[in-house]
Amino acid sequence: MRLAEDLYVYEWMNFFDNNCNSYYIGGNVRALIDPGLKKYLPDLLKLMAEDGIEKEAIRYIINTHSHPDHFESSELFSGSGIAIAIHTKEIEFMNGPGARLYDWFGLQFPEVEISMPLDSGKVILGDTVFEIILVPGHSPGSLALYWPERKALFSGDVIFDQNVGRSDFPGGDGGLLKKSILDLSARDADYLLPGHMGVIADSDRVKRNFEMVIKNIFPYI
Repeated sequence: MRLAEDLYVYEWMNFFDNNCNSYYIGGNVRALIDPGLKKYLPDLLKLMAEDGIEKEAIRYIINTHSHPDHFESSELFSGSGIAIAIHTKEIEFMNGPGARLYDWFGLQFPEVEISMPLDSGKVILGDTVFEIILVPGHSPGSLALYWPERKALFSGDVIFDQNVGRSDFPGGDGGLLKKSILDLSARDADYLLPGHMGVIADSDRVKRNFEMVIKNIFPYI
């Protein structure tokens, strides 16, 4: 679904199985954010094709973190010439204890060639400047992607609509999760695009969501 110019949203709506929201940035960027589980990639690509986006158009796969429901499908793009990106801190994690989650869910750890390791700071995708923000707490190398031109904040599993990501998986840390949310709350965002649940559009609603989470959810983290 087209949300704004060059910004497409594919929310996961199935309440009976887990997967993540995926996003596509078009124009000269052509980045797919969080491709999700392998078994659902055909469904995602079909939805994208209905919006006029073919698989061959994808230039980057940006992974917010390495949990299976976000990262597993990256294997199906590996070696295809598409740049596969994830934070360097998450590479360290998934090459260590992060692989345990795949065992827990009965999955094999995917064989993915990370051709674009990311560090915090500015990154140019296509001809557009983005900011990579390290936001540990859900996993040690979780990243958020900020698009200043659109004031769009892709938050991964750090913060959702009136909720936050879990911090009880391997590598999780409640204290770091709260710090990460406070860091993201300082961004000027018209769109909050989380890894699960609904998108929040409008700067006032985004601000109120951060305030609600900080006030009502932080005491339980």
